[in-house]
Amino acid sequence: MKNQAQWEANLFELIRRTSVDLPSDVEQALRRALAAEKRGSRARWMLETLLANVESAREKDAPLCQDTGSLIFHFHVPPGFDTNALAAVTRLAVSRATRLGYLRQNTLDSVSGEPYQTNVAYGSPVLCFRQCARATIDVRLIMKGGGSENVGRQYSLPDEQLGAGRDLEGVRRCVLDAVVAAQGNGCAPGVLGVCIGGDRATGYEHSKEQFLRRLDDRSGVKVLARLEERILKDSRTLGIGPMGLGGATTLLGVKMGALSRLPASFFVSVSYNCWAFRRRGALLSPNGGLRRWLY
Repeated sequence: MKNQAQWEANLFELIRRTSVDLPSDVEQALRRALAAEKRGSRARWMLETLLANVESAREKDAPLCQDTGSLIFHFHVPPGFDTNALAAVTRLAVSRATRLGYLRQNTLDSVSGEPYQTNVAYGSPVLCFRQCARATIDVRLIMKGGGSENVGRQYSLPDEQLGAGRDLEGVRRCVLDAVVAAQGNGCAPGVLGVCIGGDRATGYEHSKEQFLRRLDDRSGVKVLARLEERILKDSRTLGIGPMGLGGATTLLGVKMGALSRLPASFFVSVSYNCWAFRRRGALLSPNGGLRRWLY
């Protein structure tokens, strides 16, 4: 790959920014939540603590959370672009970020339990490539912590226990059940990514793709946009609040998508992301130069 040093430098900077600097839309959502909580409440105290952490991480150039999570890269590239070379230089950037402390050595061999010193291993980082009719490279990174990953859930409708049928009301009941089951674990207030349909694998994958959206956007599908807003409002009545300490701010956002499905299957996949909603992006030129930062 030509200009490998430039590619590696910009991908490293993407990782660094994602690790230490919370996106503005997420920080603004936390500040709105703080203003909505009662003075002297545990919820308000917790949100003040989270925002102090955000400011400290930015000032000290340190990770927002000790769990720097799974790294999920999404690349949109021009037709015929060498994705093998792009994958290799991305792994070099991950190794460098790990050595310099922007990523924790938290990738483990699942059989032996031994850590991979560079966070580069089979299945790590996660690299998703899509060729599009474009001239630039759009790269976006999600850092998803293990605690939030643990509270994700998948449902198969109909679900008699929840009284959930194969309709949008059934979907709503499933999503709220996932929030209630988490009870603040996964480091609330969280952001939900939801996929209606697909199979067990593609449903979870598509639910995580919803985390690439800004918190202040709405689904382009009107019925899903209304359902996103309703679930967000419903979550405020659950009394779970930040870190499960009570209050109205249980979620910062709900993002929903849908995939086609088979007649026999109706899955609802719910992915959870914590308050440290780490996702950043960059628009790069074909030679690896930076055009602009995203988010």
